[in-house]
Amino acid sequence: MGAGHAHPLHLDHDSRLHRLPAEVKIVATLLFTIVVVITPREKFIAFAGYALLLVGVVVLAKVPPLWLAKRATIELPFVLLAIALPFAGHGERVDWLGMSLSIDGLHGAWNIFAKGTLGVLASLLLAATTTARDLLLGLDRLRCPQVFTQIATFMLRYLDILADDARRMRVARLSRGYDPRFLWQVKAFAVGVGALFIRSYERGERVYLAMVARGYSGRLPRPEGAGATTADWVRSATLPIAAGAIALVAVLA
Repeated sequence: MGAGHAHPLHLDHDSRLHRLPAEVKIVATLLFTIVVVITPREKFIAFAGYALLLVGVVVLAKVPPLWLAKRATIELPFVLLAIALPFAGHGERVDWLGMSLSIDGLHGAWNIFAKGTLGVLASLLLAATTTARDLLLGLDRLRCPQVFTQIATFMLRYLDILADDARRMRVARLSRGYDPRFLWQVKAFAVGVGALFIRSYERGERVYLAMVARGYSGRLPRPEGAGATTADWVRSATLPIAAGAIALVAVLA
């Protein structure tokens, strides 16, 4: 992890959010998501307030809205599930455009869509303003379990290598005239996956032993003076505090 490792969700811009330490952004995103999740689904005005907060974050982070919208499509499977709930739900029903919809199902669909969308957008903004290496360093500073950070570090470092191995194995298979496409040809695919797993396991063991021999203790090296200051924590607390205030007002109203 000595060199930066870019990931497709990171935007290399210069903004206030980009300059914040990773650990404060992780905590702020987590707290914001918790506030969104525990908000009663009937408090529609609260979700509108959360959306406005994220719009402000988008402006501060200089993230293009179109870029954000394209990557937010990752939640489409959950949206499709939410669309099915009004039709499959039980209890009191309402007629709309000739369709009989469950009121409880409508509330459930709104709950999934609103909370899922806000959570996905918050996560995308975190990824857009923080490099993968900084995310791992931030988790390490937050005293995340070493096993988690070690696995994530190796995965990040060698994911491209594994993808190249898989690509070369597929090219080798195709060059021999064998391209399994049907269910009864799954054996070749399974053999390739097994070989790739064994090769990856052996490579990971060798790399880990080599790192231990060079003094690796399980934690990433921390750049001097790169920790979060009190001012950084105060700035990052603005989002979850504002979200909490909106939730409180909506519940008491």
